[in-house]
Amino acid sequence: MTQLSGNSFSQAFIDFLCGSKQKTKKMAQNMLEQQLVAATNMMEQQVDAEIAKMETMDEDDFEVLRKKRIQNMKKAQELKQKWRAAGHGEYFEVQDEKEFFGECKKSKNVVCHFYRDSTDRCKIVDKHLAILAKEHMETKFIKINAEKVQFLVERLRIVVLPTICLAKDGKTVDFIVGFDELGGADDFKTEVLEWRIAKADIITYSGNLLDPPGSESSVGGKKPSFLGQTTKKNIRGRNDDDSSDDDY
Repeated sequence: MTQLSGNSFSQAFIDFLCGSKQKTKKMAQNMLEQQLVAATNMMEQQVDAEIAKMETMDEDDFEVLRKKRIQNMKKAQELKQKWRAAGHGEYFEVQDEKEFFGECKKSKNVVCHFYRDSTDRCKIVDKHLAILAKEHMETKFIKINAEKVQFLVERLRIVVLPTICLAKDGKTVDFIVGFDELGGADDFKTEVLEWRIAKADIITYSGNLLDPPGSESSVGGKKPSFLGQTTKKNIRGRNDDDSSDDDY
């Protein structure tokens, strides 16, 4: 029986680890290839089914389909006009509590930024929300000066600015406090804030809610924490006491 010296044993152990790592990597690649093949086969089956369905359709069937699509397009256009009439599509400011509650009643989904002129990070939020307001017609995006609505600030227990209130059907479902959940730095991307808002089901989102944008690379030099725990509360109250950025 051959005995290994200390150096020989260490080298053998390293070789064993390297071999195990290579085997694990190969297994992962094989699994990925199998998943891709399965997904491709499924897509091909779906396409074949659609082609077969179209081959059996006659002129009457195509006419019914055409009318249905026209009807859906008309409904979508009417809904878009309704949203625009309610102030959707633009990021604008409300002046007081009365106007705030009025705007929330007009829309199912509302994103409201509580800001202060002297807080630089609030201007960063303004830039991103102005972009998202145009991209998400289904949601209303507004801002309100926290110093002018002390009653509302106290009711919502807002202690940090900027704070973004996310409301659905007149109830707050979530708050985004400061930048901690957006990477902690000022140069986070609009897509990160979009994803975070979508976590509360306030906007229509086509991406993967389990895979935040930039999660594999740093955002603003830091890995995003992406906590995003949603809790439903009445618009008139808030129970959490988050504290970061500028205390109000």
